[in-house]
Amino acid sequence: MPTTSGRLGRARPHPASVPKHSGVPVIEHFDRIVIGGGAMGLATTWQLASRGLRVLLLERFSPGHDRGASHGATRNMNNAYAEDHYLDLYDEALRLWRELEAESGRQLLTLNGLVTHGDPARVRAAHDSLAARGAAIELITPDEAAMRWPGMRFEGDVLVNRDAGRIHAADALEVLDALSRERGAELRYGHRVLAIDPGPDRVTATVETPAGDVAACTAEGVVVTAGAWTSQLLDGLVDLPPLRVTEEHPAHFAVRPEFASAAWPSFNHFQPEVRRTGYRGNLYGMLTPGEGIKVGFHATGDEVDPDRRSFRASDVARAQLREHVAHWFPGLDPDSAAEISCTYTLTPSERFVLDTRGRITVGAGFSGQGFKFVPAIGRVLADATLGAARPPEAFRLDAHGVRGVHGVHDVHGVR
Repeated sequence: MPTTSGRLGRARPHPASVPKHSGVPVIEHFDRIVIGGGAMGLATTWQLASRGLRVLLLERFSPGHDRGASHGATRNMNNAYAEDHYLDLYDEALRLWRELEAESGRQLLTLNGLVTHGDPARVRAAHDSLAARGAAIELITPDEAAMRWPGMRFEGDVLVNRDAGRIHAADALEVLDALSRERGAELRYGHRVLAIDPGPDRVTATVETPAGDVAACTAEGVVVTAGAWTSQLLDGLVDLPPLRVTEEHPAHFAVRPEFASAAWPSFNHFQPEVRRTGYRGNLYGMLTPGEGIKVGFHATGDEVDPDRRSFRASDVARAQLREHVAHWFPGLDPDSAAEISCTYTLTPSERFVLDTRGRITVGAGFSGQGFKFVPAIGRVLADATLGAARPPEAFRLDAHGVRGVHGVHDVHGVR
């Protein structure tokens, strides 16, 4: 695909001042290189370029591709968390989403509400944490919830979050791309990173171009937001917790004609402990205008090689999703599933990895729950690579039981 740049022009190469890498000419030098152009990489590029840095984003596939975890029209804007490290990030992300909307003139959020029900312990924990923050929430009975949202069934107390709903995810990618370019960032799609070589004063990225040529670029530091390919790229460079890649298969279901005027919030259905054995897992979903109601199991897919996916759910998974929709969604046609395929990259705890080792900053392991936090994570990773601030403690590598980088001590960012 063609390479374009923003209004500040093409980042200036420094041919006399940069070395050769394995016989490959180093043709350009940047302040920072971001590897991986999904939502997290675009948000990081936007943040870095907004601070006046020369930034290069390298993405193996085309914009909005369906090989990873960032594609599709919608995501849940979901704040049903009990943990402060998620709620702090959510509050910042909500503010930054609104800033992106104001700057771009495009709607990125529809806060039509979020309902959470099922496991009483999880519902109560989220309620108590949100109430302590003064969040716009209420707790209602399942009968009250069914009166408001007749297309759904509920169990136990239902947590209603008014400052939540859905993200216009595909639009968000376009906005982050456009604003990054406006600030002078270079975004190169169809460019596959073959190797990362951290040196004493800069990092070299060796890249295969769409034409099949091999070139190299250097930077003071790199940020790796490569999703399912993170472990491959950082093997031998940064010790990471296990990152398990799964293929997940939510689906859109058609609304029955008699429920055409019904309201549809975003939702979480946490399975009570008594039902977890033999049942696939927790459920989530939201309205996707023009496509139906998206319903999916969370983190139950088969482990896969991201380059060798089937893009097809198993018959068992498909049947279990249909069974759930038939029972819990009287307003949906359970036989109308339009299947989706995406990847999750899961840490054992499902907490993210946000940290810096030497000249490499990594954002990974978003475990199927990262999109709502995208602009805030971009800020965290930009701060981390610049040494402006460390990521929240819960997301650092040592919180995952990982220390050091192959004998090199942690450096909290490089300027």
